[in-house]
Amino acid sequence: MSILPIVLFPDPMLRRPCTPVPVIDESIRRLAADMLETMYAAPGRGLAGPQVAVPLRLFVMDTTWKEGTPSPRVCLNPAILDVSDAWAENTEGCLSIPGIPAQVSRPDWIVLRWTDLDGAERTERLTGFDCVAAQHELDHLNGRLCIDLMDEASRTAASPALAALGAA
Repeated sequence: MSILPIVLFPDPMLRRPCTPVPVIDESIRRLAADMLETMYAAPGRGLAGPQVAVPLRLFVMDTTWKEGTPSPRVCLNPAILDVSDAWAENTEGCLSIPGIPAQVSRPDWIVLRWTDLDGAERTERLTGFDCVAAQHELDHLNGRLCIDLMDEASRTAASPALAALGAA
């Protein structure tokens, strides 16, 4: 396994919608393992293909490892099937936008469908931090970033830090 370089904002790769994973082969399995290793080393709780310069619809996440209970997930070609009418506000960080927390409102539960590395289709209702992380990573696959979801006042407050990253 290898630790991969993380693409940083404002690299245009982060704005590029991703294409589906066409086949699950050894290269996809190796990529997923490398992405998990990269995420843990960063240290983060999620990482999407475009964040490691791979424009494929896959992400990895593990929302519990920092508390001592690893639960890694690899989600290939994920899609949200249903969302809550209720929304929750959370502070999100992003490995591609270091040091800039974003206050973001998202549905407080989702039903996510994805394919795992064994080729099995999985569907699960996600709540709590799993829900937030999955939506955040899925946004990456669509070329959207958490900073895009900030309200105007928060975005204005973050603009000097974003400018420092090269996003003037």
